[in-house]
Amino acid sequence: MKRRPIIPSACYKHPSSSRPHLFVCLFSSSSFDSSGVRPFPDYSPKKPSIKDSEFVHHISTVIKQRRCEPFRQILKPFESKFRPDHLLWVLMDIKPDYRLIVNLFDWSCIRRYPSLEACCILIQIAVGANDLEMAQKLLHEFWTKPSIDGNILVSQFLEKLIYTYKDWGSDPYVFDIFFQSLVEDGHLDDARKVFDKMLNYGVVLSLDSCNMFLSRLSKEPDGPKMSLKVFCEFSEVGIQWNTVSYNIVIHSLCQLGNTKEAHKLLLQMDLRGCIPDAVSYSTVINGYCNQGELNSGLNVVENMQQKGLKPNAFTFNSIILLLCKSGKVLDAEKVLREMISQGIFPDNAVYTTLIDGFSKIGNTASASRMYDEIQSRNIIPDHITYTALICGFCQNGKVAEADHLFCEMLNSGLKADEFTYTTLIDGYCKAGEIEKAFSLHNEMIQVGLIPNVVTYTALVDGLCKKGEVDTANELLHEMCEKGLVLNIYTWNALLNGLCKSGNIEQAVKLMKDMEVAKIGPDVYTYTTLMDAYCKNGEMVMAHQLLHEMLQKGIKPTVVTFNVLMNGFCVSGMLEDGQKLLNWMLEKGIMPNSTTYNSLIKQHCLRNDMRSATEVYRGMYNQGVTPDENTYNILIRGHCKMRNMKEAWFLHKEMVDKGFNLTVETYNALIKGFIKRKKYMEARELFEEMRKKELSPDTDIYCTFAEMNYKEGNVDLTLVLCDEAVEKSVIDNSKGGRT
Repeated sequence: MKRRPIIPSACYKHPSSSRPHLFVCLFSSSSFDSSGVRPFPDYSPKKPSIKDSEFVHHISTVIKQRRCEPFRQILKPFESKFRPDHLLWVLMDIKPDYRLIVNLFDWSCIRRYPSLEACCILIQIAVGANDLEMAQKLLHEFWTKPSIDGNILVSQFLEKLIYTYKDWGSDPYVFDIFFQSLVEDGHLDDARKVFDKMLNYGVVLSLDSCNMFLSRLSKEPDGPKMSLKVFCEFSEVGIQWNTVSYNIVIHSLCQLGNTKEAHKLLLQMDLRGCIPDAVSYSTVINGYCNQGELNSGLNVVENMQQKGLKPNAFTFNSIILLLCKSGKVLDAEKVLREMISQGIFPDNAVYTTLIDGFSKIGNTASASRMYDEIQSRNIIPDHITYTALICGFCQNGKVAEADHLFCEMLNSGLKADEFTYTTLIDGYCKAGEIEKAFSLHNEMIQVGLIPNVVTYTALVDGLCKKGEVDTANELLHEMCEKGLVLNIYTWNALLNGLCKSGNIEQAVKLMKDMEVAKIGPDVYTYTTLMDAYCKNGEMVMAHQLLHEMLQKGIKPTVVTFNVLMNGFCVSGMLEDGQKLLNWMLEKGIMPNSTTYNSLIKQHCLRNDMRSATEVYRGMYNQGVTPDENTYNILIRGHCKMRNMKEAWFLHKEMVDKGFNLTVETYNALIKGFIKRKKYMEARELFEEMRKKELSPDTDIYCTFAEMNYKEGNVDLTLVLCDEAVEKSVIDNSKGGRT
């Protein structure tokens, strides 16, 4: 129901400087007037008998005359005859003396908690004496301690406050205190009823109270919608909202996903007499970032700066998070640098976001650099930071580095959770170190953590990749015995294992078993089977699976298309691969670096660097960022064709981006420079390899040993010969290339 605005005939602003800024409107009226405002009732307590009056007078006289003595001592003779009514009558006698009233009330509480009326009287007196702490304490105690009046409803409490208001306090802030206590205890429906009830008496609660209500309401399950409703309704009855109020509503709109509406409200604040602050702008920026609308968020940042406001840590964090989620981690790091340049120092959460972002795009070098920066700034990483970096190393096959971090984490006193253990177990499984993975699984159980279905799925996947499908099946039975329900990922792990071991027929049968078990194959299931067919050169079967997917309404991912692309390229069907890329772009399916890498690699293998470069440029034009593999493929291709200028340019570009050269790329560059007689560049790369403890080809060792021998560096020649022999032996023992 809409209320017409109330126009106060008098306004009360409490003089105390210890209170928050309040503005409580009162309506002076002795009876109902044309505006419908009710008067506060007169206080009319029960009249004492002559005997009671004498008894009350006696008590009042004693406590006034002996006020410095303990009340328990001076009132001991009156205890047996003292009734709740006596407390009210004595309070009326000593009304002007606040300290005596509090002492008497405390004494009466020792025997039993006073009545609701007595409690309301003391609350009125405490607020009038500006003892807000006492008033709040009494309200809290009344709701938590048993009362002689039994269970009291909020409506009854409010009626007593209204009843005692006129003669015992006449300070309207008492209703704010009552309202705030209800909000703090979560009684929001009752608080709203109090607000509406007080309007009947011409009292509009303070803006601080309304903001407290609005803020608490917005955090409830259906709070954002309700807070918007209250914001409109309270405005109609005279509440003049401030910047804090608007910020709460802007946040509620963003929570509901209505960031554009929140932005409109932000722009209207000036027109409504409220100046937006950094929080107002940051909330809208965060709303846009949560919806993935980066450009809109950046426009608000620009508007914010034009108003002379500086983005705060919350603003920067939102932008960094969205950029990382979008894979634009290099841009996110630029925002980090801007943040630091403005004197806003990032916390562990910001660095963890960047570490996670770099890890997910495979740039573990930059992720490690962020971790080093954390330590240099004396920021203590938490287990989430470690887990993000461990996950990055594991996903990029660097399990040794991940294990080192895991040990460092435990040694620092942090505890690993199920996710951290599972991440490392999965890393070891993918690296083929299944024994180490099971060792971690056992350790996990010993420290009291329970392996979940994801942990077992990683182990099943590891066993299948090693060809131990029977053992994987035994583990599946163990899972079922422990009450774990096999999910789609577990089935997919087993299917992947069958495909890797070349058992495509069994994999197809397993997919049919999944459907019988009412677990529908997903995009990963189909993509895995398609990959097996592609690697087997059965492109027709792979195509059939793609059509089956589309008929079932399963949307292929970029990985699905990458599998097909790789199949075309490996089978020498380069034209079909190019047609697939063009079709993806026409359909709005954005390729990634892996898509382009397959084509680039095939062109390089055919010594067609012009076509490879065209694909690379097309990649840039589509806004796809080259990854580490892209650069390594192109550099090796250019070296093969002796285009050392282009190779060296790409080398510098990839190093600047924090990517690492593979051993093969180093070897190709060094050999290319030697053939071009660019010995200085070749030597620089050779020494770089040695520092990184990478193994150059034996013939490269021989070349530099010979060069040093001719230059008279006999000692270095012998060192290189020893290294060559040692590396050759190690590589042979690993079945590596020498």
